[in-house]
Amino acid sequence: MSPLDTVDGVQPATSTASSSTVAPPDETARREALAALADGTYGRLEELAAWLAACQGRAPARAPRRVRAVLFAADHGIAAAGVSAHAPSETAARVAAVRDGSAPVCRFAETAGAGLRVVDVGLAAPAAGDARDDRAVVRGGGRLDVEDVLTEEQAAAAVRAGREVADEEVDEGADLLVVGELAVGVSTPTAVLAASMTGREPVAAVGRGSGIDDRVWMVKAAAVRDGLWRARSVRRDPQGLLRVTGGADLAALVGFLAQAARRRTPVVLDGAATSVAALLADTEAPGARAWWVAGSRCTEPAQALALDVLGLDPLLDLQMRAGQGTGALTAVGLVRAAVSV
Repeated sequence: MSPLDTVDGVQPATSTASSSTVAPPDETARREALAALADGTYGRLEELAAWLAACQGRAPARAPRRVRAVLFAADHGIAAAGVSAHAPSETAARVAAVRDGSAPVCRFAETAGAGLRVVDVGLAAPAAGDARDDRAVVRGGGRLDVEDVLTEEQAAAAVRAGREVADEEVDEGADLLVVGELAVGVSTPTAVLAASMTGREPVAAVGRGSGIDDRVWMVKAAAVRDGLWRARSVRRDPQGLLRVTGGADLAALVGFLAQAARRRTPVVLDGAATSVAALLADTEAPGARAWWVAGSRCTEPAQALALDVLGLDPLLDLQMRAGQGTGALTAVGLVRAAVSV
């Protein structure tokens, strides 16, 4: 593709998932940005400014003009096993709160100057909202410790939904994306995926999630152990893992992240779920990791496992466990500060 085929470094929607390897950011722009900076005076802000310049294909980088945060929502069958401090119905309540503007993440988005969108890819029951954001490929999902979470067709449809949403956001002018999820129990499949992809024992990937006590942690650890055993047949195949032990929201995240990279659009990752989805997306689309930065370190060990493989160090270490894009949105201010450097 020639430079004449892009606008501000953003690849047009003709790019599809058929691309095997993602084109890297512009290294010339990165070098030019670093040469113009202050030799380490501003530390990681200089690295961040150079990364953004490379993503934009211009030096110096300009401030993002349209920041968009996208949250994917789905219900997880494993939530009914009592792996979370919250009831399974809380997922739908979170979606409703974001859509009516009352959720805390709405304040985070306002502070970051970001638009906010919630996409339903697998809620057990439809939620009120824009019909464009009802992309449900399943109503709920299987229980990962005893059955496949999705069918092969549902997993593929969820990945496709994520790609389509990424295309929509980029086509509408987004030049910096923030991605997150809204789901009770999502840290359980996240732990299974992280352990599967990194070859670690279940206990190395299981965290306290929503703030669970020791008893619930043991229930969660047993579910992760059983899910990991069930996933042994698909090993480190992203599509197989999403089908057997993942979920519609995680599959959509994989599709979204891979497609954003193909469209040459930078993304700020949120917590464990988005970081582990990024690990799968980079496997599906090698080189995609160059288009992402990690926003904030969370309390889940699965995030650390994924980011270690990806070679990404969070911009902030706030030990947040809220998820829902809040950590990534907090880091958007650093991206803006880096441009001012």
